[in-house]
Amino acid sequence: MHLKGTHKFHASANDLWSKLMDTGTLARITPGVSKLEEIGKDQYKAIAEVKMGPVSGSFSGNLNVQDKQEPRSFVLNIKQNSKIGNVAADVKIELQPVSDNETELSFDGKANLSGLLARTGQRVMSGVANTLSKQFFRALEEELANPGS
Repeated sequence: MHLKGTHKFHASANDLWSKLMDTGTLARITPGVSKLEEIGKDQYKAIAEVKMGPVSGSFSGNLNVQDKQEPRSFVLNIKQNSKIGNVAADVKIELQPVSDNETELSFDGKANLSGLLARTGQRVMSGVANTLSKQFFRALEEELANPGS
C-alpha cells in the first residue's frame, strides 16, 4: 500500500524537527500509540491500538528513525505485529521550509500488510491510513500551538 501526503505547518523546519525527534511528543501525537519507549539511539518499541471501521487491533513492534538529514528529512522504518496481521513500512519524511515560520511536511512510503489487514482491501486500508494521517497532523498542530503542554 502506498502512503503519501503533505501538510503545511506554521512553524520553522527546526521547530518541527525538534518536535518530531522528541519521544514524548511523538507518543502524544501518533494516533493509537499507547506506549513509545526508546530502546536505543533512534530505536523505539511501540504499542498501538487502532480501531477504525472494520479494522481494529493491538499492534506491537519497533520503529526506527534512519537516514537523518537534520532538519530536512528522515526515514521511519516500522515493523508492527498483531493478531489481525502485520505491517512493515518505510516512510520518508521531508521538511521543506516555505518561509521563516512555515514548513511543508511531506511523507512518501510503502507499507506491506499481511493477514486480515491485507485481506481487508486496499480501499479500506487507504481510508484508514488517510484518517490516521489527518489525526497525526492535527495533533502536531496542537502540540506546536501549545509548546508548554
